[in-house]
Amino acid sequence: MAPRTVLITGCSSGIGLALAVRLATDSQGRFKVLATMRDLSCRGPLEEAAGSALGQTLEIEQLDVCDEGSITRCLDKLPGQYVDILVSNAGIGLIGPLESLSLDDMRQVMDTNFFGLVQLVRALMPAMKRQRRGHIVVISSIMGLQGIMFNDIYAASKFAVEGFCESLLVQALRFNISVTLVEPGPVTSEFEGKLYSGVEQVDCVGTDSETADIFTRIYLPNSRALFASLSQSPEDVAEHTLKVICARRPPFRHQTNPAYTPMLALKRADPSGELAGAAFYSLVFRHGPLLRASLHAVRLCRWKARKLRQALRLLGLSRTGSPWSPACPSAPPDSGQA
Repeated sequence: MAPRTVLITGCSSGIGLALAVRLATDSQGRFKVLATMRDLSCRGPLEEAAGSALGQTLEIEQLDVCDEGSITRCLDKLPGQYVDILVSNAGIGLIGPLESLSLDDMRQVMDTNFFGLVQLVRALMPAMKRQRRGHIVVISSIMGLQGIMFNDIYAASKFAVEGFCESLLVQALRFNISVTLVEPGPVTSEFEGKLYSGVEQVDCVGTDSETADIFTRIYLPNSRALFASLSQSPEDVAEHTLKVICARRPPFRHQTNPAYTPMLALKRADPSGELAGAAFYSLVFRHGPLLRASLHAVRLCRWKARKLRQALRLLGLSRTGSPWSPACPSAPPDSGQA
């Protein structure tokens, strides 16, 4: 069987880079990867990570999801402007008190995270329809399902992505095109590093002192504790995405971090939203020390688990045949698309 062509956006770092390398170095040779990024001067880390796959199963091209001309120029290099799999990964973040954020920054987030996806799908969908096959994989976020304080605009962009894909799904299925939303929680990557380094310089201009205090004294310490305790690596998310791509019946939604299952269950249990809202309020404003202590305990448990896995590998006792092993062709434990 000929390798499947995969176009991935946002490959200069993080999930995009990890996924491009993982697919291009697939031991079964199942993929031909077109890794794209807005600025080709940032291609160095990807080239180094790709190694001998560069120029063989991985090509690098310029693509700015916010520039329709850039999308067209990239797709014109593909036969019939067709790819078997689109992975829409390019995105930017924005956090802080709403009053301190500029409208230009808000528009940039929506242009990149939402309209960038729309432009890509609009450009690639006709060829997929003609071929009556294809897979659109969107790296969304758990914040496309549950908004988080001081992430208002970023969450709004991901909610828009989720609504767009839900609306697109039924039409896509008519043409045998799968749509999958991959929904990570926090991921330790350059994306988050840049985001939080920018936050350090936010002076909360235009925000009242109480809100500024909540942001700097409560939100930021809790957010850092959460990242330290619950974050995944880009490589971990890449493995989840690979499994979704290889599934016989790709799921419409797949969350990569089971730590967020209780949060989502809480939201589904009460359609009014009052239960989830009250729970988050209590965690943030009434039980902050307990929250941070719990996150520290989780971090310690994860550290011990990693050490145990390392020891087992050294002893040759590591578990094989994991349900998330890339060699396993069965579908992930999600509800498949109809």
